[in-house]
Amino acid sequence: MRDHAELLLDGFDRVETRAEFLERMAEGRPLVVKLGLDPTSPDLHLGHAVVLRKMQQFVECGHDVTLLIGDFTARIGDPSGRNEMRPPLTLEQIEANMRTYTEQAGALLDLARVKLRYNSEWLAGLSLADLLRLLSRVTVAQMLERNDFHDRYAAGTPISLHEFLYPVAQAYDSVALGADVELGGNDQLFNLLMGRHYQSYENRRPQVCMTVPLLEGLDGVKKMSKSTGNYVGLSEPAHEQFGKLMRIPDELIPRYARLAAFRSQTDCEALGVALRGTRAHPMDEKKRLAEEIVALYHGADAARAARERFERTVQRKELPAEALPELRLEGVRRVVDVILAAGFAESKRAAERLISGSGVRVDGILVTDPKAAWSASGAAVLSVGSRRFVRVVPNER
Repeated sequence: MRDHAELLLDGFDRVETRAEFLERMAEGRPLVVKLGLDPTSPDLHLGHAVVLRKMQQFVECGHDVTLLIGDFTARIGDPSGRNEMRPPLTLEQIEANMRTYTEQAGALLDLARVKLRYNSEWLAGLSLADLLRLLSRVTVAQMLERNDFHDRYAAGTPISLHEFLYPVAQAYDSVALGADVELGGNDQLFNLLMGRHYQSYENRRPQVCMTVPLLEGLDGVKKMSKSTGNYVGLSEPAHEQFGKLMRIPDELIPRYARLAAFRSQTDCEALGVALRGTRAHPMDEKKRLAEEIVALYHGADAARAARERFERTVQRKELPAEALPELRLEGVRRVVDVILAAGFAESKRAAERLISGSGVRVDGILVTDPKAAWSASGAAVLSVGSRRFVRVVPNER
């Protein structure tokens, strides 16, 4: 059990408390381990994978692991790390997002050995009397100890009362499941500790809270998030994942090696030293890292093909080897219209930004004018960035 304990502790940046965890591990029984995910978007990304990987290690060590889908708490919206209210989701949006979560989580979790629960099972049935009882056990002052609530209050930014319900509801999840251990990102620590608080009120043994570091997104600044567009989705095609990973700042290569490729801390520290010296080249290490990460979700063959595609299309400026999709159009139009028709941008303004950012080529020739007309008289290849290509063919009349 001690070997298991050291394996399971590796990679967490906060354990509340380590002594309690070791004590429970020494009991020699399967621990009830909980990880909650709110279906607030249809995609999981590499940031989620950090904690999913740790969860799988608990599975492999024989513990009683539950993946809790927060279908009820998603209606409230997690305020963690936000400086404004999160827009509420409709039930239809939540249900659509839930359908993709388990499939994507299965890329890292052995779902046959994981319990899947939904917190609407117990939260939806709470009466007003139940809710008042729960709310009476926490003060406004305690809520304002949260950095995000504190900062918003100090800045005069509105805080809706329903946002205070989120940590209370998440804490009650731990009571309902009888959790020994709750996992989460380090931005969730307040919520996880609230679970300990409520378990104590219910005369239950308080759970051990274990948090992982947050993975920075492709911008190297903000945490990975779909809302900021700096993410790599777990279900994205191999070449999309590879191309995105090649955009990470060089200084984040060791961190992605640790948190996204799951290399050991020792290996990542050695990689950092090599990159700071002359024993490792950032481009070579980044390609090796990207291939390693893509292989986790698509297999070694697809990862190798994604690397070859990147080297061919980005580094050598060649067209992809595979057959390009075709787009048939009638009449003369602007390049931005073709970009929109191909689905490479959500609006004309977004398409114009792609051109202004030197990301659009027609038959390999850079388009610099956002108002440029589509002048090709025959078939031509439109490329947007290094990963999106389409052969544009005029319709014959």
